[in-house]
This record gives sequence, C-alpha cells and structure tokens, in this order.
Amino acid sequence: MLFRSICKEAKRGVVFVGLLNQRFMKISVYDSRDSMGLAAALAAGEILKKLLQEHKEVNVVFAAAPSQNEFLDALSKIQDIEWHRINAFHLDEYIGLPSDAVQRFSRYLDERIFKRVPFKTVNYVIPVGMENEDPEKLAARYEQLLKEHPLHLACIGIGENGHIAFNEPSVADFDDPYLVKVVELEEKSRQQQVNDGCFERLDDVPTHALTLTIPAIMNAQYIVCVVPGERKKEAVFKTLEGAVTPECPASVLRRHRAVHMFLDIESSSLLLKKGVNG
Repeated sequence: MLFRSICKEAKRGVVFVGLLNQRFMKISVYDSRDSMGLAAALAAGEILKKLLQEHKEVNVVFAAAPSQNEFLDALSKIQDIEWHRINAFHLDEYIGLPSDAVQRFSRYLDERIFKRVPFKTVNYVIPVGMENEDPEKLAARYEQLLKEHPLHLACIGIGENGHIAFNEPSVADFDDPYLVKVVELEEKSRQQQVNDGCFERLDDVPTHALTLTIPAIMNAQYIVCVVPGERKKEAVFKTLEGAVTPECPASVLRRHRAVHMFLDIESSSLLLKKGVNG
C-alpha cells in the first residue's frame, strides 16, 4: 500500500509523501544511517527556524537512544539556529538510577546535544538531586512544565515493540488524561537496552520509568521521527501498514497533522519488500 510506488527509488533517498487518514505524512528512506541522520537534522533545523519566526521562544523534546546518534550529532552542528530561544525537554527517564549512572537518558542527551548548544533552558525529567523523590510527584512536576511550555517539535524514535517514548503496548493510551506518567517497562523494551549496549544484563535494566504520554507527544505541532536499524523493521511495518492501535503505539503517528519519518534501508526493508512483491 504505502510504499508500493517508491520501492525502486528509495535507495536513492527519494522522498515519498503518502496520504494517510486524510493527512500528509512524509516518509524518507536513505541508504545509510549517516545520510538519514543528516537529512533528519536538516529537516528539524528548518522546522525550528520556521517556529522561531512565529514564536518568541520554542519548546522541543528529544528522545535518548542510540538510534538518535547521527541525528543529534548533525543537529548540534547547525549554527544558524537561535538556540538561546529554545527550551529543551526529553521524553523519558529511568526510575532508580543514581545521578552518575551512564545509562541515564539525561546524561546521553547532555553529551549529544544539551551541552553542545546554548539552549535557553534544559528541563530534565528527573533533575540531579531528585532521584529519590516520589515518582508520581516528579511526573506531576514535569507535566506542569509541559503545560507552561507547550511542545512545538517532538524529535522521537520508535522502539522494537512499537513504543514511542516509554509508552509500551501494555500501557499505551491514545486518550491518556496525563501528560507524564509512571510506567512499568516490558521485557522486550528492557532487552532492547541490552541489545543497544546500554546495559550488560537484563537484570541491570530498571523496571520502571517516567515517560511523556502519547497525547503529550501528539500535542506537538511537528514530529520528526528517526528510526534506523534492522531490529526496527517489524515495528516500522506495523506503524505504517498495520492497524492504528495501542498494540503498536507508534501507529498513532498516522493521526498527526505534521509528521516526518526518517528511515534507512534496514528499518524500511519489510515495506520495500512488500512494495517489490505487492
């Protein structure tokens, strides 16, 4: 369906615009992670420049995962963005990790972008020194920040089980009344952290996290979704070709008014295969 007309062009990085549920959703396929990350960064940069023309300050949320490496590295090198007018947020954080844990998402984002560019503010899900606070109170605190700073751009990925942020299939709620909540992580998501090299063993991966909810992400004016890698191919296929259902939380992106998804050949392989055989 979606990729049937572009399967032979995708390897050249040709952009395909598909009409889903009466809304345009742009899908771009690239022949390498580097070219995908650069293209996503340039697209996000143009969105930020447009938003900065329309607003006194802009609010952006970032995902923290190895899948975002190339994108964040390229984005942080764009110099003609007025970063000092941008407030930065992040999608989720583990509960129970000490402040100096290398696996904290805040630490990853510090290294990749938060401390590389001069943001107006950087707003952490769990600030240093608040690791032992009641998670529900931390969720309420971050939710209030998001209410005061409505998101303009969400830079996200998709998990191997189709999650966005840590909205697992078991807890995803398209009509969630909250913007931030405490969730229990599914074993597949925890195993992904081991597969990504973030933890040595499954038992080392925290069982709970704080996450922005699906409505919090969908409220963003624009979404840039970066999804490379062979292990994501099934999630990408279900997101774009399956039913829109909490069983694949990322499928809700097809209801958004302005989302641009960036894939590489590996993550789009099932879509391309269907196009060739379809």
